Order: sequence, then structure tokens, then C-alpha cells
Amino acid sequence: MTIPEHLQHLIRSDEPLAPLVWLGIGGPAHFFAEPVDFEQIVQVVTWAAENDLPTRVLGSGSNLLVREAGFDGLVITLGAAATSALSINGDRLTAGAGGKLSHAVVKAVGGGLGGLEHLVGIPGTVGAAVVGNVSSGGRDIGSAVERVRVLQNDGTIKQFDQDEVGFTYRKTALDGLTIVEVDFKLEAADPVALTKRLQKLWIARNAARPADIERIAMPFIDPDSMPARELIQSVGLAGIREGNVALDSARPHYLVAHAGATSDECLKLIDRVREQVLLQTGIDLQLNLQIW
Repeated sequence: MTIPEHLQHLIRSDEPLAPLVWLGIGGPAHFFAEPVDFEQIVQVVTWAAENDLPTRVLGSGSNLLVREAGFDGLVITLGAAATSALSINGDRLTAGAGGKLSHAVVKAVGGGLGGLEHLVGIPGTVGAAVVGNVSSGGRDIGSAVERVRVLQNDGTIKQFDQDEVGFTYRKTALDGLTIVEVDFKLEAADPVALTKRLQKLWIARNAARPADIERIAMPFIDPDSMPARELIQSVGLAGIREGNVALDSARPHYLVAHAGATSDECLKLIDRVREQVLLQTGIDLQLNLQIW
């Protein structure tokens, strides 16, 4: 398929994805776009829809495993300033989907608004966090969402109120949709007290992450009954290895990709862990990783 002349400045072919994801694994995207404003987002999304191309939005790549075959469609990243902007109006924070979740948390706290600080240290973009309904400390991001704006294939915007998003544990009904903006309804609070809480949570979050290891991901969602870390340790799978991929021995809820790691090795290790946990505990671990 040929990229039309009016989009050749926006769309690239055979763009490597491995450097853009935390695990550093995977082949290229057939087409790749970095739109810098809403008009350009509309152009690339409608072009993909007209040509029946599957479309994915790439956030920070922290919870993504790309196969060596790559992705046979269009990958869009929304990291430009116009698609990652943050603004406060009263007790509402409006965030572009491409904005980093950590930046949204800091923006809210600096503006004296509470309700997002428990999510500090969770990697990824605002859009990805909302789609996956990320949670920490017993609260998910959905509890603070007021509405979500989604770009449809015909270039129009559809707005979803909180009760239409389908927030459940680590899931929503937004998977596969192109989120462009999110409104959060937060609570006015003392900025000094919020900042102190933020700092304590940040220290605790960093302490729970493997030090000096870059190519990591959290492959599993914590079950209701027990954190994945404790569950994996309890069945003796900490440090388990498959080729060049392993679970961290001290923090086994993290998957570590060593030099030469492949997507097949990641998937084999994940399957082994899920099988053993199910056999020994009856708990079916659910995937946190997206697989392209």
C-alpha cells in the first residue's frame, strides 16, 4: 500500500518498534505516525480506516510486548505537545491522552487537587492508564475520571461519561479505541500535604522496582486474593528463566529481558508461570501485557 502524497510527511513505513518499548523486543510497524496536532490525528486515523488498516496507539511502551513479526497496520504515538497537554479548571484536570500519567499526577498535586497521587510512579500515558484502568493502593484511575473523548474512524469525537466507560478491575470498554482527551474530577486539598504524600508514595514505588535493570515489564495483573509478587514467590517461581528471559528473583512480578531475548521466550515463560500457578493454587493469572 502506498502512502498518499498529502500524508507522506506524517507517516513512515517499517518503523522499528523495539526501541520504543520497555522490553526492547519486536519487529517494525508497517506504518507509523507521530501527529503533532488534532487535525493530523484525524487525517491518519481516517486514512487507516478507509484502507481497513488496524490501528494501535503506542504510549510509553511499558506494558507492551511486540512480536518479531511486528505490527501489520498503523501505529500512532501521541507524545506531541498538542496531544499531551495538561490544564486545570477549578476541580477538573483535563489531560491529553499522550501525556505521561506521572506528569498528570504532579500537575494535579501542584494545583492543590487530590485524587491521582496514589498513582505516582506508574509508568505510561494517560490514555493507556485509563484504557487499562490502572490501580494502586486499592483505588483505580476510573474513580477519578469524569469523561473520556474518543476519536472515531470518521474523524468525529465521541464523548463517554464515566458510567459509559465500563470501568472494571483493570479493564474498560475502551480497548482498541483512540482516546484523545480525559477529564478528571478531583478534590481540592492542601498542596503541601499532597506533596508530602506524593513523595512518600514515590519512594515506596521506586523501592519495589528492580534497580539498575532497564528492560522490564510487569506481565501479570494482581489477583484480588494476593499480589502477583507474593503469589509467584509462594509457588517457588521467583527467578524462573526461559532462554534470555526471566522473572526477577527478588521481585518476581517483573519480567526481565536480557540480551538476545525474543518475544517467543517471553510468551513461553509467561505460559509456564500461568500454568504452574493455576495447577498449584487454582488462580488463573491474567495478563497485564498487551501483545502485538
